[in-house]
This record gives sequence, structure tokens and C-alpha cells, in this order.
Amino acid sequence: MADDVPLLQLTDVTRKFPVAENDGELVVLQDISVEFSAGESVAIIGPSGSGKSTLLNIIGTLDEPTSGTVVFDGQNLGSLNEDEQAILRNREIGFIFQSHHLLPQCTVIENVLVPVLANGEPTAAIEEHARKLLGRVGLGKRLAHRPGQLSGGECQRVAVVRSLINQPKLLLADEPTGALDRASAENLGQLLVELNKEEKVTLIAVTHSLELAGQLGRTLELKNGRLV
Repeated sequence: MADDVPLLQLTDVTRKFPVAENDGELVVLQDISVEFSAGESVAIIGPSGSGKSTLLNIIGTLDEPTSGTVVFDGQNLGSLNEDEQAILRNREIGFIFQSHHLLPQCTVIENVLVPVLANGEPTAAIEEHARKLLGRVGLGKRLAHRPGQLSGGECQRVAVVRSLINQPKLLLADEPTGALDRASAENLGQLLVELNKEEKVTLIAVTHSLELAGQLGRTLELKNGRLV
């Protein structure tokens, strides 16, 4: 992709939901137009109910806009069927949520390798990449541990590595520090910034944390479904 072409472009994206009791519509997002460059880091802030998570879900193909277009890496996401969207999510987009969603019966390294299983058994090179990333986030000696043996911050770091294992172009984080204590939140925020640069992945984080937003390269604010 040429340097002057955005990795991600939203044009006039609107999302409405029907309201059953009065046959009306709830407008959650309205006329969102914004571009994201390859390798940048962006925070999306705003009050609860402003549409932040809905916007992230549309970018990540977990939801579809009522109108408008989303173009990722030159491809209109609205033109893809469900199977094509699932392949795109697995290969090109990493997700981090407020809860780590680790499998309790699996070890740290097994949890990291879960996204790889959609493409067959992990190769030796992929397993080595997983070990390298886990070492990078300070979990090199925790590979055989299970989530119940880790702290909340450590579990969230495992989730971060899992989101990067397929070397995606885009990393979407939905309140990634929301369930952590202050020290763990600060550490995770710094880690995301460092990995954004090291892995050359575009990072978009929805957050209530002004501290996390301040660590990222650009901040957008959503208010009443609009970018302000």
C-alpha cells in the first residue's frame, strides 16, 4: 500500500437500531468520516453510550453500518460475505477486550496460539514467534501456567500477545485497561505503545482512560454519535 493511502477509511458511517416500543430508531453513530494511517496509534474517547464500542465493532466487522462505507487495506468491507469477513478478522485484525477471555484449561502459550488453529496446526516458526512475544511482555517464564495462576495484568498481557500472533495490520482494543488497577493499567498502556511501534501495527483503542489516551499518538472524541 502506498504511504499516502490510509489503511482504514470510514465515510459517512451511520448506525441505527430499531426501538420496538415506539417503532422508532436509535441513532448510535451518525455520519462518521475518518481515516487511519498504517502504523499510527489512536484513542477514541467519550462518555458511556456515545457509540465508541459500536464504532470499534463496525471497524472490526463484528457489526455492519446502517449506511456508509468502511474501506480497509483497499477493500470495501461491505462487499465481503460472512466467511470472507471471518477470514479477514482472523488474519488482519487483532482484538483486545476489557476482559481477557483466556481459556482457563489452557496454558499461556496454548491460549496465545488459539487464533492460529483456524489455519491448521501451528508451525515451529509460529510457536517460536509466540515465545518471543511472551518473553517481550515479561511472561517468558509463564508459558506453562494457566490463567488462574496469573494476575489480572498478566492475563491481559497474554491477551495482547494472542491478538498479535497472526501479525495483523490492525489492532482494536476495547477498554483494554478498564479492569486493571492503576499500576497495571499504566504498564499495559506503555506496552501497547511500544508494541504498536515494534510490530508496526495500527492501534485503535476505545477508552475512558485519559491516561491511556495521552500515551497514544492521536485522540478522537465521540459525543452523541458524532466525532467532535
